[in-house]
Amino acid sequence: MTALTPSSTRGLESHAIGMDAATAVAATLKALADPLRLRMLSAIATSPAAEVTVGELATLTEVSQPTVSHHLRVLRESGLLAADRRGTSVWYHIEPSCRGALNTLLDRFAPAAIGAVAAPHLTGLTNVEPALDHLAASLAERFPATPPSECVRVVRESYTALARRGGEPTHLVPLTEHFARQRIMDAERARALEAERPRPQVLFVCVANAGRSQLAAALMRHYAGDRVVVRSAGSAPASDVHANIRLLLEEMGDAAAADEVDDMTRFYPKPLTDDAVRAADVVVTMGCGDVCPVLPGTRYEDWLVGDPALASPAGVAAIRDELDERVRTLLAELLPEAA
Repeated sequence: MTALTPSSTRGLESHAIGMDAATAVAATLKALADPLRLRMLSAIATSPAAEVTVGELATLTEVSQPTVSHHLRVLRESGLLAADRRGTSVWYHIEPSCRGALNTLLDRFAPAAIGAVAAPHLTGLTNVEPALDHLAASLAERFPATPPSECVRVVRESYTALARRGGEPTHLVPLTEHFARQRIMDAERARALEAERPRPQVLFVCVANAGRSQLAAALMRHYAGDRVVVRSAGSAPASDVHANIRLLLEEMGDAAAADEVDDMTRFYPKPLTDDAVRAADVVVTMGCGDVCPVLPGTRYEDWLVGDPALASPAGVAAIRDELDERVRTLLAELLPEAA
């Protein structure tokens, strides 16, 4: 191993986090390094009122209420939680300055830590150009209202976005075909909105498009069939759908309940695009913050729903039931005759 010279040491120092900052971050990570505290934070962050009491948090575990209070005190001292006393109860909520960071922890880092697997190297795709050219030509024939040059752009953008999020490389070309086709359809629909009133279109968005938005979209398709155009996307899509969500989707046993490409790639996370937002009548966000473009004339809803990727089996079932109720309520508003 080559020894570091003083100049290379100084170079590393310029890239490393400062000692004071590292000490502060390490103290916060130490406060987070407890399963019960993480469960408490996730429950508070996704509760409908965004605040809970000690008594409510005690239901998450069999430990005594004083033990729960101890963990809450640790989280408060670390600056992650704040509390308000109203009457005889103390209500805990996420410190506003930490909410974005905690959402990233729960929505992105935690699922990655649970399923930490090295992303496969994109081998076997060095000569993908002919396949993409053929795909763009095929889409240009199927969608004559879209210029061939636009089909080429969409195909290449779609391939790049899907390759960047990782996943099984052998599926990238068929996934690109499906995603590019969906984007072209959305763009054509957006251009036609001024001339006609087509079926309502709903876009479900979460961070990874691997859990909540996939399940909500599948439920909407299940109940609405072809009466509603359903899309889902992620602001930072994962490489694959969470395993527990995939089981729920496949248990539905409904071909209309998923984006079908083939038997191996029926469900896959998709990047959020402006075309999808422009084509939607309703955009439902779940934990993705303010990354979704806000367009005039589009209805937006934010559903505060827990992340099924991190939930227990009972928690996954409860999330599924909550999404089911919300989806049926939205469908009844879009199609009153379906109520």
